[in-house]
Order: sequence, then C-alpha cells, then structure tokens
Amino acid sequence: MKRVSIVVPVFHNAASLPELMRRFCQVAARNEEEFEFIFVDDGSQDHSFRVLETLAQRDPRVRAIRLTRNFGSNAASAAGIAHARGDCIVAISADLQDPPELIDSMLERWREGYRVVLAARQEREDPWLTSVTSNLFWRLFRRFGVPTMPEQGCDYCLLDRVVLETLKDTYEPRSGLGIVLWTGFEPAVVHYRRRRREAHYGKSRWTFSKKLTYLIDSFVSFSHAPIRAASLTGILLAFVGMMYAFLLTAQKLFLGLDAFQGWASLMVVVLVVSGVQLAMTGILGEYMVRTLESARRRPPYIVDRIVEHRADGSSAVAAERQDERPESTEPASTTQARAPSSTESACD
Repeated sequence: MKRVSIVVPVFHNAASLPELMRRFCQVAARNEEEFEFIFVDDGSQDHSFRVLETLAQRDPRVRAIRLTRNFGSNAASAAGIAHARGDCIVAISADLQDPPELIDSMLERWREGYRVVLAARQEREDPWLTSVTSNLFWRLFRRFGVPTMPEQGCDYCLLDRVVLETLKDTYEPRSGLGIVLWTGFEPAVVHYRRRRREAHYGKSRWTFSKKLTYLIDSFVSFSHAPIRAASLTGILLAFVGMMYAFLLTAQKLFLGLDAFQGWASLMVVVLVVSGVQLAMTGILGEYMVRTLESARRRPPYIVDRIVEHRADGSSAVAAERQDERPESTEPASTTQARAPSSTESACD
C-alpha cells in the first residue's frame, strides 16, 4: 500500500495543533493510502513541542521533530521532507488558514499521474494591504522569476517521491517552492479560498522583515532581472551624463554661457549617482552572499531530537544532532517514554 507523508512546519502553533490533527485523521480515514504525520518544531518558544509529544504518544503515525533553533519555515519543511518515508509528501502550514480537507482533491490528481500538485489561492481573507502587496509580489515573480507559479502564489503542495529524488542533490536552501517548478514537472492546480487566521490560534509570525527577506531570496534565486536592471541603469546614467556634458560644453564654446557655475546642481548630480552606485553594489552583494552560502554548505537545519512510536507500541525519543537526510530511520540513541494504551489515539 502506498504511503502519504504530511509535513507540517510548526512555529508557535500550540493552540491549533489538536484541531489540525483531528482534521488530518478525518482525511486519512477517507483515503485508501497509509498516512504518516511529520511535525517539525522550528524553535518555538511556546509549548508547541509538548503538544507534539502528546500527539506522538497517542498516535503511531505521528513523528515530532525539534530543531535546535528557528531556521525558517523552508528549512523546517526540508527537515520534515528529509525524514518522510511516503511515496508522496504534502507540505502544509499549521495555522489552519489552508484547509487540510483539500488533501483529498490533491491525492486524486496524484493518482491520475501528476507528480506535482499545487493548492493555489484563488481568494484570500487577509487584510486589504496584505492581499494587495502579496498579489503584486506574485505577479512580479511570475513575470521575472518562475512563469508557472500560480497567480496568487502557493505554499501548500503535494510532491511525488520522484520529484524529491530529482532535487536530492541540489543545494539551494533559500529557493522554496520555486525550485520544484524549475524542474519542469507539469503541475496540477487545485484552487481554494485562503481563510483569515483565527484570533484564538495566535498572531502570525510572518513579520515584515521575513517577507522582505523572502522577496529578495525569490528574485535573486530565480531571476537575473535585478542585476540586469542595475546594468541598464548604469548605462542610462552614463549616457545622460555624456549628453549633459556635451550640452554644457556646447553652451560654453558657442554661446559664451558660463554653465559650470552652481555648487548645488553639482552636489545633486554627485549624490544621485553615488546613491545609484551604492544600490548597484547592494544588488551585487545579494548575489555574492548567496554564492558564499552555497560554497560554505552549512546545513540548512539541525535536528535536536525526534519523538515517534516504535513498532512494538512503545514511544521512543531520539536524541541526536542531524543536519541532512538520514540514511536510516532508526534513531541513534533512544530513551523510553510512556507507552500509550491501545485505545488512545490523537484522533480522539
């Protein structure tokens, strides 16, 4: 029987995890495949991992992975995918803005033969400013980065094992879903309405600085447009400068005008050109920093420990430091935790 791995990055989501797991169980009950649920705690400071430990004790399909610190949602998803054993992997956020029930439709498309299934936002209940800026970003990303990205973006997806094996040897920790679309596998798209985040599930940790970093990462990873824009700006300024110099020289030689007077105008030109040069240097620096990161090959995440069920019904805690895809799914060292009774389940 085929297996489906659901990977969930967790960051301060303790309040939503029990309801999320309940809905996962309903999805699993409706489908014929075996399921496993992999939750990756990305350095949460609340009691998210305690909730995950409880879920792992109650349901043998649950694995709780804790990272040593906050590495970001992409790194947390990568950690979960590296530990997944399924024939396909579904990546979904833990805040319940994306409906788990959509997995039914995604699995239908996967059974039809699609190796990439995208859950694309058709509408969203986010605040007006968030919706406008997000739509603008995805429109530009489609234009200059990855044309096959859905119009309103996508974070919720299903990937076949073949796709993951294809990407196994790539090392682009900042690339996100774009690297999947870059492979060229034809994606199936399932549309849905993204819900507003419920207040009792806490506030979003997707801050402005993280959004800005994601924007820069996306364009630098998949587009040459920023550096080409810098080059064109430099050429344009050089052309304008030469034309202006020619004009001033002509006025002096043929009209007798002393056009070179004026400290203010000179300073304006110097400041504008200097500002453009610094901006171009910054663009070059963004590309160089990511090249340096690739050359260093620092691990995108480090696993602190893993909590999961053993085959004999007992629960095991793997205390380990792990920074890449494991060769074996057996933990290096384990300590016994409470064994749940046969009647307990995370779905209850």
